[in-house]
Amino acid sequence: MKNPIILVTGSEGQLGSELKRLSGQYAGFRFLFIDKNDVDLTTEKAFVDFADQHSLTYLVNCAAYTAVDLAEKENEVAHQVNAEVPFMLARYCRQKNIKFVHVSTDYVFDGGGNVPLTEISPTHPLSVYGATKLAGERKVLETLSDAYVIRTAWVYSIFGKNFLKTMLTLGKQREEVNVVFDQVGSPTCSRDLAEAILQIIQHIEEGEDFPGIYHYSNEGVISWYDFAVAIMKIANLPCKVTPILSKEYPTPARRPVFSVLDKTKIKSVFKLAVPHWTTSLEKTIKELT
Repeated sequence: MKNPIILVTGSEGQLGSELKRLSGQYAGFRFLFIDKNDVDLTTEKAFVDFADQHSLTYLVNCAAYTAVDLAEKENEVAHQVNAEVPFMLARYCRQKNIKFVHVSTDYVFDGGGNVPLTEISPTHPLSVYGATKLAGERKVLETLSDAYVIRTAWVYSIFGKNFLKTMLTLGKQREEVNVVFDQVGSPTCSRDLAEAILQIIQHIEEGEDFPGIYHYSNEGVISWYDFAVAIMKIANLPCKVTPILSKEYPTPARRPVFSVLDKTKIKSVFKLAVPHWTTSLEKTIKELT
């Protein structure tokens, strides 16, 4: 197919921004980027009117309601954006024979175990955010059997608000920060995830189409405390990081305690090389500072 057209929703978010940045390296594709200020995805007509103007080949849905704690109050809004919008996009992709890639989260799990989570591990979200993201996954896969759902975790980048940028700011302002050490997972550099998605699309173009659920994060396992310590060290900030229990830092939404994602499937199916979290963190901090 000549110059497939890829539509990316949520283009101003962390992942959408990285896809935009990488798009210039993929000359064989044509890209369209939209955010909520361009097209209101909660209004089906607005999306259809826009999409019908373009012969889309792929739709990568990065649009999401990601305010985890606020979602506990704004559950209807979170459900609309995280469940109903993906459902609508999947229906459109089915009608128009468009390949759909939908991004999900480790929050679909309760984090009660201590073994890396595979794509078939039982889901049991603890929060409204997690529940709405799980509902979105299910609606997508029930509507579109050949969709791709990519779950990720602990996302950070040079764009938007994220843990890395918060720590860099606090590290310059304070002598000490408290960070939870009893929540364990793997960070994900948005740029690496964006690269993985575009590589998967290239594989599909070459006839290697294996839809379903996939897990992607950087390699390695750490706590949020370890992550903060590494950030201060790499950024050469003198701020002390003190480990605390989650119960000492209560939040409206419960987080998974253990949400390490097993990436065996995505690595074996698409021959992806996944960088270690330290490598990607060093690159991102260097770019930010």
